[in-house]
Amino acid sequence: MENDKVVYITQEGLNRLQAELEVLRNKRRPEVAERIRQAKEFGDINENA
Repeated sequence: MENDKVVYITQEGLNRLQAELEVLRNKRRPEVAERIRQAKEFGDINENA
């Protein structure tokens, strides 16, 4: 790894990050995937369209 800087974190901080990751994986990812699917149906998958 290019940046081998050690980062210290409390258990509470770790728990918050793990909870955020869980939300991103299980709630936000499916929402984004659905929005992409809908955009593809309209033929619009360009960000700047």
